[in-house]
Amino acid sequence: MTPHMLTRSLDRGATIFVMVVAACGVLIPLSNLLLPAGSVLQVPTYLVALWGKYVCYAILALSIDLIWGYCGILSLGHGAFFALGGYAMGMYLMRQIGTRGVYGNPVLPDFMVFLNWQKLPWYWHGFDMFWFAALMVLFVPGLLAFCFGWLAFRSRVTGVYLSIITQAMTYALLLAFFRNDFGFGGNNGLTDFKDILGFNVQAEGTRAALFALSCLALILSFLICRSVVSSKLGKVLIAIRDAESRSRFLGYRVESYKLFVFTLSACMAGVAGALYVPQVGIINPSEFAPGNSIEAVIWVAVGGRGTLIGAALGAIVVNYAKTFFTSGVLAPYWLFMLGALFILVTLLLPKGIVGTFNAWREASRERRPAAASVAAEDGITEPKMAE
Repeated sequence: MTPHMLTRSLDRGATIFVMVVAACGVLIPLSNLLLPAGSVLQVPTYLVALWGKYVCYAILALSIDLIWGYCGILSLGHGAFFALGGYAMGMYLMRQIGTRGVYGNPVLPDFMVFLNWQKLPWYWHGFDMFWFAALMVLFVPGLLAFCFGWLAFRSRVTGVYLSIITQAMTYALLLAFFRNDFGFGGNNGLTDFKDILGFNVQAEGTRAALFALSCLALILSFLICRSVVSSKLGKVLIAIRDAESRSRFLGYRVESYKLFVFTLSACMAGVAGALYVPQVGIINPSEFAPGNSIEAVIWVAVGGRGTLIGAALGAIVVNYAKTFFTSGVLAPYWLFMLGALFILVTLLLPKGIVGTFNAWREASRERRPAAASVAAEDGITEPKMAE
């Protein structure tokens, strides 16, 4: 993927989106670190962490829009890849605690000491090195997506049946990670993190750096998605979405295209989960809950399926609304409000917010030449400026 391909894939809206995210990634950390506390323009540390979580959700929404909006693969289990990336990063953070844990064991995490584990499981080895954990953030979700996709797409499972088995997959992982003997902390998960690359996770500078890194990851993910959907590969994906049988009849190996984009999407979700964990401070089996994956699909639907920008904005807007409404008297009714929002958007704005705006803008552009041609036929011309 060359820089020319990345720049060629950017239109005006995409360029503005990248510039806005880049500006937020620079200005918000600087405001938090350089301006004095209590200043009007100073962003508190808790907001930096909160907005960093929103940015991670935006990356997850992009990964879903890539496969759903452009290839027609509706995954109701993408939260599993998000959680696996988070667990990979959480294992690294747990290994960094060392003797500072409650039980002071230099090798075993506290929950293993509590459960009388005698030695570190083999699948925990290597997570004391950051490069290995970063590799697993991509490898584990990508491997699961590849194996799952190879079996599902080879069997030509599509539509609602594929959505159901993706949901079954994430629910099976939920049950497995809840078990104490599975080696991932059981119901409590992984928490009490201390350091990341030698820096205190709770420090203001670390949180600001994580936010900036999350914005950079969002930009890179967006550029990758744009380069994919604007290339010949993207045109084939859209053809598969609109007419899979016809694409297969024309000689395209539909399963291979689906498998590639599904695996790429899972790797993006894993990166989002890895950035999410140090900013939130915990990862537990609740991240595998099927409801989380369904909620992520709602973000994409609200923002605009098949727009990329709409998916990211939908994730941020819906989660901001969730934060706002779940902190007051409306907290018990948030799920009802979310469901009502999804129904209203489906009925009134089937293309989502950004998709509807794009359709309105294209329609207005088409009306202008038509109006000009009608005026010309009637002998009406635009007044010329006086010389």
